[in-house]
Amino acid sequence: MSVRQESFEKTLERLEAVVARLESGDAPLDKGVTLFKEGMALAASCRKRLDDAKMEISLAMGGPQGGVTPFAVEPGVEDAPEGPGGDADVG
Repeated sequence: MSVRQESFEKTLERLEAVVARLESGDAPLDKGVTLFKEGMALAASCRKRLDDAKMEISLAMGGPQGGVTPFAVEPGVEDAPEGPGGDADVG
């Protein structure tokens, strides 16, 4: 089975199942190695699809050489609503 033939969501579901099986520790060594290899291929496929989607969005919004950049948030920083008195409450 080719990883690319499945939808992103199906690939991600399979990756989550593989990770859960590996984390459970109940797979024999040979099966664990096979699962690990499959998980790495699934993760690479998901990463590639996300990168492709990010590029498509970036190009649609003006391209990487200027224009609007939709992914300006620093990694690890989550968008949180402003608290009382913050800009989100101005009105």
